[in-house]
Amino acid sequence: MTGLTRLRATGVAALVVTATAFSFAQQQSSPQPKGSQQAADAAVKPEIRMTQQQAKELFLSVDTILQFASTDSQLVIKSRVKRRLTSRDAVEKYLVDKMKEDKDAKRMERSEIVLKKFGLLDQDFHLQPFLVSLLKEQIAGYYDSKTKTVNLLDWIEPDTQKPVLAHELTHALQDQRINLEKWEDTAEDDLSHNVTEDNQHIATDEQDTAREAVLEGQAMAVLVDYSLKPMGQSIMSNPELVKNRADEQTADSDSPVLERAPLLLQEALLFPYRDGLKFEIDLLKDKGPAGAFGGVLDRPPATSFEIMNPHAYEGRVKVPVLKMPDVHPLLDSDYSPYDIGVMGQLDVRILSELFGGEEKAALFTKAWNGGIYYAAQKKSAPDKSSTGSISLIYLSQWRSPEVASAFAKMYADELGKQYSGVKRDADTESDASEQIFKTNEGPVLIATTGNTVFVSESFDLNMARKLEFLMLGAQEGAGQGQAIASVGTGHALTGGMVNFFAGCGLMRAAIPRGAAHLY
Repeated sequence: MTGLTRLRATGVAALVVTATAFSFAQQQSSPQPKGSQQAADAAVKPEIRMTQQQAKELFLSVDTILQFASTDSQLVIKSRVKRRLTSRDAVEKYLVDKMKEDKDAKRMERSEIVLKKFGLLDQDFHLQPFLVSLLKEQIAGYYDSKTKTVNLLDWIEPDTQKPVLAHELTHALQDQRINLEKWEDTAEDDLSHNVTEDNQHIATDEQDTAREAVLEGQAMAVLVDYSLKPMGQSIMSNPELVKNRADEQTADSDSPVLERAPLLLQEALLFPYRDGLKFEIDLLKDKGPAGAFGGVLDRPPATSFEIMNPHAYEGRVKVPVLKMPDVHPLLDSDYSPYDIGVMGQLDVRILSELFGGEEKAALFTKAWNGGIYYAAQKKSAPDKSSTGSISLIYLSQWRSPEVASAFAKMYADELGKQYSGVKRDADTESDASEQIFKTNEGPVLIATTGNTVFVSESFDLNMARKLEFLMLGAQEGAGQGQAIASVGTGHALTGGMVNFFAGCGLMRAAIPRGAAHLY
């Protein structure tokens, strides 16, 4: 949904980031207070410059590491990978310029309002400048799929770059097989304006998120195997331990900007690497390298559900897809379409962890059985940049009525963090299935029917009930379990954020701490 720019697809490619696991440039600096701006500045300040001899050594290592990545992944080397030495300032300027010019960056600004409406970002949080600060903390290098060049860094010693090169050169091999410029850049930035376009978006909504997880998961697998090689081991020596280590990757004090980032940003940053690596490990166990790399590139998953449930992907299990009714006759006179998308399994995991903690996140993630949302903007709204201009509906489906009721309760309990002046309005509730609240941005209706939960925010109650009737009616006999088989447009609630970070490369928080001996 968020529509954040995916920079690898537009030329910035796989921006790699420094990592404590490999003693990157931060180790040259003295310790700084946790979370301080001084520490953030130190994290991006180059302390050294590579000598000509070191640069020559690193350039010579590219072909050797590329051969390792090819052997490990069974992805064929079809051409030599160009290499270039670059400075931190040049990398940062390249990134900032792309963020200013890229069409997806404009979508990022637009989608920020909806994320705030859902409560995934605080009302006073400014997304774009924070992302710039975060990436300046994290950047270390990148593979550019537009120029087919791996960019090496002049401020980091060669040996500490080599494991990350294994990751980035895997992207080069992927590029040579499938052409990343075309394979990744499938989303369009247009809005849907009728029910046919609405359901086209929904049917293929999480494709980009799933594909980013494939690319990063494969590259992480090669990075781990490269780190384990000196010990005579690989992922397959102990795959479950590697998966457990992946789950331990979190923001820490070595990344002060990331550490103070909202949960949404932290999870979006880590998902392609953490969950993508776990997906890849299961495919390696079941299909071997040929199936786990080339086979997945040839038949990629299309949803976060498939990434989070690899055996469902392998078994071609049908993914729950809810149907969007035609709401345009009701809304288009007073509202403009603003956003539509899937609330996928990843979205639910992030939202429920933020609202209810890890225990509830585990419950609702496992019990998720589909979800969609639709946001519209009031034409008469005086401030189009505020959440008050947006009204939205959200329909979620669960494995049981009990879980649906629990989710409705959790969502209602969190309204006080999204709005001010929240007060239960029991007098307007039609029956026990409804919860209605007054807020500073209009009424909120939460209705539970069997295993579904319908939420309306900021529509008047008469309109909310009409929309609920349409949404529930559209699911009857609609075949919610239809398989996602086609390629199309769209973006899930947190998908754009995931794509943005994955497109910026290997984030330092994603790299296993403590180097190979941790495995």
